[in-house]
Amino acid sequence: MTASSSRFPVLFLSHGGGPWPFMEERRHEYPNTLKVLAQLPQTLPAKPAAVLIISGHWEEPQFTVCTGARPPMLYDYTGFPAHTYQIRYPAPGAPALASRAMDLIRGAGLSCGEDAHRGFDHGTFIPLGLIFPGADVPVLMVSMQSSYDPLQHVKLGQALAPLRDEGVLIIGSGLSFHNMRAFRHPAAGAVSEQFEQYLYSAVADPAHRIERLVNWAQEPSGRLCHPREDHLVPLFAAAGAAGDSPGERLIIEHAMGVTMASYRFG
Repeated sequence: MTASSSRFPVLFLSHGGGPWPFMEERRHEYPNTLKVLAQLPQTLPAKPAAVLIISGHWEEPQFTVCTGARPPMLYDYTGFPAHTYQIRYPAPGAPALASRAMDLIRGAGLSCGEDAHRGFDHGTFIPLGLIFPGADVPVLMVSMQSSYDPLQHVKLGQALAPLRDEGVLIIGSGLSFHNMRAFRHPAAGAVSEQFEQYLYSAVADPAHRIERLVNWAQEPSGRLCHPREDHLVPLFAAAGAAGDSPGERLIIEHAMGVTMASYRFG
């Protein structure tokens, strides 16, 4: 696959804690995310025909594609203010793209199911609400596989990569640090910074990117940052879709006592 000026990049976004953009007392923790995601559409080749998003909040036994034309909301968090359960992100689904994605996934020898009723979880509506606040870009959700197998998710991304040349923006939505018990712990900042430096060095190394990322758990800080890797897995899919595109750090944020980073490929 040769480079193209119309090819869309691939993103891995650290989507932050819960419905934070809708809580004034939390917005100050993510100033760079607010700024960069608001400006992101201006850096794309064009307005996307659709967004394909793999969220760390949706996993199934097999890869699953949302086929619904009007996905509902899914408030997959607890203990937040009442108004955060009234958030609406009325973007349309993308049934035609869903069919195309399923063909690509199955064509790569991967098992794939479909779900017509899946709603927008906060790993989806939080970042997309900041990038496309008008909710005027169709959204296709693709699940993780509950095995969390890194190579399977790399293969998923590789299967979906042709969509980059079809006007589709592919996003993996998770967190570079996701240890719920360690947020705001005095020792967590240094650990998260160490792991982010490893992630960034892998992202910026196309020749060895996949090998380095799939061996993430061998890093001394790996399991300290991700006791359960659901929020890291979308990065594997993003890296697979990236191919040999250059990788860069898109956002660095210091929130809840830890470093969080987002990356862009291409």
